[in-house]
Amino acid sequence: MMNPDLINFIYLLSAILFILGIKGLTKPKTAVRGNMLSALGMLVAVVVTLTTINDVDFTYVIAGVIVGGIIGGVMALKVQMTSMPQMVALLNGFGGGASLTIALAEYATRVGMAPTSLSDFFEPVAVSSSVFGDGLVGTIAILSIGLTVLIGAVTLTGSLVAFGKLQELIKKSRGLPGGPIGNGLMLAGALVAVYLLVNNPGNVAAMATILSLALLLGLFLVMPIGGADMPVVIALLNSYSGIAAALAGFILGNTVLIVAGSLVGTSGLILTQIMCVAMNRSLANVLFGKMAAGGEEIDADEIYAGKVTSAQPDEVAMMLETAQRVVIVPGFGMAMAQAQHAVRELADALEKNGTEVEYGIHPVAGRMPGHMNVLLAEAEVPYDKLVEMDRINPTFEDTDVVIVIGANDVTNPMARDSEGSPIYGMPILNVDKARNVVVIKRSLSPGFAGLPNPLFAMDHTIMVYGDGKKAVVEMTTALNQA
Repeated sequence: MMNPDLINFIYLLSAILFILGIKGLTKPKTAVRGNMLSALGMLVAVVVTLTTINDVDFTYVIAGVIVGGIIGGVMALKVQMTSMPQMVALLNGFGGGASLTIALAEYATRVGMAPTSLSDFFEPVAVSSSVFGDGLVGTIAILSIGLTVLIGAVTLTGSLVAFGKLQELIKKSRGLPGGPIGNGLMLAGALVAVYLLVNNPGNVAAMATILSLALLLGLFLVMPIGGADMPVVIALLNSYSGIAAALAGFILGNTVLIVAGSLVGTSGLILTQIMCVAMNRSLANVLFGKMAAGGEEIDADEIYAGKVTSAQPDEVAMMLETAQRVVIVPGFGMAMAQAQHAVRELADALEKNGTEVEYGIHPVAGRMPGHMNVLLAEAEVPYDKLVEMDRINPTFEDTDVVIVIGANDVTNPMARDSEGSPIYGMPILNVDKARNVVVIKRSLSPGFAGLPNPLFAMDHTIMVYGDGKKAVVEMTTALNQA
């Protein structure tokens, strides 16, 4: 067995690798290196941890590595960029589920549970005071177990619901009566059960109550949230998974798990706050499952009837020939059409013609934070061309043409002008301030918020209907032939 001081030193090195990895993930140029550093830190931590455990059956360890490696490799190769948010949601759920399983297994082992029927879970168990430790140590141990079960279960079911919504397997939004109040009462009930468990670690009914309420709470927290707000939910669930992992570290007495979980939890919470600011939402509403206030139903026919102008890609190319400045605004539709490479080729053609080209990036465009940045980086778009919302908005009035490809809610003027709208107050890209707007979209169907977009019916807006990639390729071809 390794020297304890050496183990702690290696854990410290792993923690440093985690921190350097997270720092690297803040920029596209260093993201791959950051990911590798974090993975190396985790590998070192896992290997060292295995050396500290007596009587390890490496058959299970090796089998887990092989099976997990195969599944992870297949997912990495097969999952499309358009489905990456769903994958992130699943991974958050797996993280919460792993922490939940650790907590339940540790609890069952320490209290000596061997249930043979469902009723056994609600029978008190005689537990020696030394099982969880004496005094403060014992209190921290059982408290960590209770909170890990609570947060891990919420993360598991909440992430599965998020996956179902993103995959469009769950299309209806239902919540508890009373909305946030109902969720708050359920959380309060779970916390009371945690208190009862801390006072009597053998109270199996309290543990079962925590588990049941937490699983339901995860469902009802995420179920009423619409797809437009899903980037915030993903960031929050990521934070939950980190907090659960940190608490699991307390249960196991593993320093590096505490550090890694704390890093994920805090960085996820910071990202959640950034997303809330970007969408003009409060963190309290996110925590209790209420994202946007409902408004009156808006008639799309009233907004669009007789007011929408459409054109063909070659007609748009004629407009682009004389443009001095063009801003491209990508959205989830670009991801669905896998048009990022075609968009970059259009930008290259425009720049050869002497046109200034930039990309307007909304922080929650797509279905997860940074979704558009990742797609455009994959197409080798220079990072300095990607301009954040706060910096690009003042420039739209001096822009000849804005090309909106597959973006909807993040360009909807209702967020700025219609106080009764469910998205009112959400910061948007003010593309309607440009001299001309070209919207590439399959139809006039609404975005995730389910609202019509008055931008499509404005006098200076031209709609190009059809597949985004095909339309952009045709524009580029016409521009090169001019």
